Amino acid sequence: MNAKKIILNFILSLLIAGTGFAQDTLKVKKVDKPVRFPWDSELLIDNQTTLSPPAKTLEFIIQHRFGLVNQKGIHDLFGLYAPGANIRLGLNYTVAKHLTLGYGITKKNMYSDFQVKWTIIEQTRSNRIPVAVAVFGDFAVDGRSNEALGTQYKFSNRYSYFSQVIVSRKFCDHFSIAATASFTHFNTVAVGRNHDVIGVGVNGQIKFSPQSSILFQYDIPLKIQGISEQSEFTSLNSAKPNFGFGYQVETAAHSFQIYFTTADGILPQDIYLNNRNDWTKGDFMIGFTITRLWNF
Repeated sequence: MNAKKIILNFILSLLIAGTGFAQDTLKVKKVDKPVRFPWDSELLIDNQTTLSPPAKTLEFIIQHRFGLVNQKGIHDLFGLYAPGANIRLGLNYTVAKHLTLGYGITKKNMYSDFQVKWTIIEQTRSNRIPVAVAVFGDFAVDGRSNEALGTQYKFSNRYSYFSQVIVSRKFCDHFSIAATASFTHFNTVAVGRNHDVIGVGVNGQIKFSPQSSILFQYDIPLKIQGISEQSEFTSLNSAKPNFGFGYQVETAAHSFQIYFTTADGILPQDIYLNNRNDWTKGDFMIGFTITRLWNF
């Protein structure tokens, strides 16, 4: 009997140890996955989000900006028929996971721009990593004629640069928010303006159905005397904040956004350095963005 008890105890010990080992193994193999759909699009009105399409995805983008709503009112159908409309056509390709390259051309100043976005960190479902982090860069070339720029210039005078860090968090299935910090530089600017500006911003998405969201953005060019070339900041040499809000509809391959926004520019460096519209005075424009995705 003693021998049988010893054998039974030995077998039970092995079973208990095996169960514990299996549980430990399962814990090790469990993957802390990223949160599902932190944003519904790679763009939020004028700003980038931390979302990147899957690898080998081609994205076509149309961004359109009409004229000022409050300039002529009903006489130009609240800016819809205004002559100052702006449009950008762009193509992005996700060359690898979290790394997207893009090119676009904009009507204003005929900017040709080259973009890169890299999502460095993804927020996880367990909240072990509480935020997502991405970096974004844009290099643009002013494509206007020589007559528009003047005769005394080098080709490099056409260049402008934009760099940005984006930190975002999805708090729940209905709300995501992002904070941004950016640096803008133009090789050539109008007389009396600064070449450089540092900016901050906040963007948000409020979902009220699986396909529909309310969007908002607020971008602030900071008035930092240490990098300013002017003795003081005035309405002529400093840009205004860019405020926007709108509605988004998302499908598996399409995104459509319609919104009110302040800046007439579409490129971020143009917005942060050259926006002179004041949202507190009703200087808004109707705009829309359409994106289409293809997977290869």
